[in-house]
Amino acid sequence: MNLEVIRKGKRGDTAASPLLFVHGAWHGAWCWEEFLLDYFAGLGYECVALSLRGHGGSPGVEKMNRYRIADYVADVASVAESLDTPPVVIGHSMGGLVTQHYLAQHPARAGVLLGSVPPFGVWRVVLKLLRQHPLRFLAANLRLNLQLLVNSPAKARELFYSAGVSDADVARYAQPLTSESFLAFLDMVIMNLPRRGSVSTPLRVLGGELDSIFPPADVRATAAFYGTTARIYAETAHNLMLEPRWQDVADDIHAWIQGGFQAEAS
Repeated sequence: MNLEVIRKGKRGDTAASPLLFVHGAWHGAWCWEEFLLDYFAGLGYECVALSLRGHGGSPGVEKMNRYRIADYVADVASVAESLDTPPVVIGHSMGGLVTQHYLAQHPARAGVLLGSVPPFGVWRVVLKLLRQHPLRFLAANLRLNLQLLVNSPAKARELFYSAGVSDADVARYAQPLTSESFLAFLDMVIMNLPRRGSVSTPLRVLGGELDSIFPPADVRATAAFYGTTARIYAETAHNLMLEPRWQDVADDIHAWIQGGFQAEAS
């Protein structure tokens, strides 16, 4: 499949491995291009961001509900194979779950999870949406159209952004959101979750204090599952790469890579 791939930068002395960015549900490679790709390229990294099948500029939107998390893992693998050395894989939200599965199956230098789907799945999010927006959630499920959960700037802000992101930016970021695969959603609930001990690659786990999808408790549980610690960014919501503190998050990743992927002391 001819996936959309955005490439920025060339590897300099600061980076032994390229960075491979994996977006979350509804998003595309565009969410990394806003800030992080140019920023890391400026630090001497080779940066590669893909749009998973059916997302962003990649083909296959007409088959969206057929895709599984395993298909998305295969997309990441196909792009990683184009690189001359195993990458550091950086996954956000659903892309974090894809990253966890990728790391369990393929060589990588390290992994970074940003506001990631936790290893125990998204059932807490499902219960929250049922409580807060029962009609919206039921309509999305009955119509097999998960875009109904994000099809306005107001809905996108509620799920993804803090008050620090302007209304104009939220509207701009909401415009390219796609639908999401219903089968991939079921995989994230219960059907394809990581096994304990399946990942030995070094992991950095980051989250946002104001994340309404995967709150700090979920982020810390993800870190504990993999035997590491989490860092939670204050005043930051789910889309860490588009929030006002995006550079703090990027600097954290850079420092961790430069420090040899060492976990913080508990």
